[in-house]
Amino acid sequence: MKLPVVAIVGRPNVGKSTLFNKIAGSRIAIIEDVPGVTRDRLYKEVSYLNKPFYLIDTGGIDLENAKFNEEIKMQAEIAINEADVVIFVLDAKEGITSNDLVVRDILRKSKKKIVVAINKIDNRESYKNIYDFYELGFDTYIPISAIHNTGYIELMDEVTPNFKTREETNIDPRLKIAIIGRPNVGKSSLTNAILNEDRVLVSDIAGTTRDSIDSIFKYHDEEFILIDTAGLRKKGKIYESVEKYSLFRSMNAIDNSDICLLVIDAFDGIKEHDKHIAGYAIERGKGLIIVVNKWDKVENANISEFKKLVRSEFQFASYAPVVFLSALTKKRIHTLMPEVLKVKENINREIKTSVLNEVIEDAYSLNPAPSYKGKRLKIFFVSQTGIKPPKFTFRVNNKGLVHFSYERYLENKLRENFELEGTPIVLQFKNRNGE
Repeated sequence: MKLPVVAIVGRPNVGKSTLFNKIAGSRIAIIEDVPGVTRDRLYKEVSYLNKPFYLIDTGGIDLENAKFNEEIKMQAEIAINEADVVIFVLDAKEGITSNDLVVRDILRKSKKKIVVAINKIDNRESYKNIYDFYELGFDTYIPISAIHNTGYIELMDEVTPNFKTREETNIDPRLKIAIIGRPNVGKSSLTNAILNEDRVLVSDIAGTTRDSIDSIFKYHDEEFILIDTAGLRKKGKIYESVEKYSLFRSMNAIDNSDICLLVIDAFDGIKEHDKHIAGYAIERGKGLIIVVNKWDKVENANISEFKKLVRSEFQFASYAPVVFLSALTKKRIHTLMPEVLKVKENINREIKTSVLNEVIEDAYSLNPAPSYKGKRLKIFFVSQTGIKPPKFTFRVNNKGLVHFSYERYLENKLRENFELEGTPIVLQFKNRNGE
């Protein structure tokens, strides 16, 4: 499901972070009375009336603070580019400032839906000030007080009327493959290699990820959808120059996919940001294949040694297959799709309840859970309760006795006994009474 994006923008100290926290339902953003504190954009998936969307908080644009202003302006522009709706926050008490006019000019160029939130309407006197803001030339103005919690419902009703509820999404039976990774690791080349290598390109469709073209192709007479995040880089060098922003570029693609191909650059090596992107894919329950690209550029290439490095760096994804190839020269490209088919089977794997319970009973007999304050975890029954990814629900005497190390032990036993390569699995524990 592709989630809409809402960006909160404005100059410093108008209450953006307070509003972000109100919508997000928790104190996530830094609230401090110092201009420029919220320098990094913050992302959170939130929901209003069962309509999920991404919320972005941006740093404030301040002409007088040259030190941070270029980076903050860049962040705001990225957020606006990604957004479906922008909430432009203004301060009713201070009126329109030169910084507000700078933000207004950026927003006008964006052609996005703009909802102006006039904040700090705390009394009748401040309410009179809202008409002063009409000269900015936008269509929609909502008076709010982020601190006193007024105007919130009116604001959200204006922001979300065209957003879909979770139940309204269409399910396409074709497997969706997202190519994700940092800029310049070879995502475009891999896309071209997949589409050109002994396959029939069926059609290009409007992208589920903003501005991308998603391709339908056939492999072994089966249709697949390839979600290409590489095309997004056409927006300009702004995305290339600030690598950390590429995670958000991948988020919608990951959400809309079944399997993610994480492309890493063999020549450049594994970076921390590669792990962040992989972590997000796992968190969202997606199948994962690590694609080591540009393998032809590595001198004295040794697959076994490099795979050890990958396993060491991606310990949290030890189940992910690793494929070595060169997208540009198409060397070893034939090794990729067989892994995709294998992971496709595994994210949909269903295990018989009787067999599942045998395995868990044997695992418990071999290594009973440790006791805690004289109490010991007992497992009564386990069943599979979901796929994509496979989900297993354990009925236990007290779920509070489940230690993370024992949960990891049970996961390892499941992986040892069943073919689950390439897919995360979810273990859920419930008390026998259903809680």
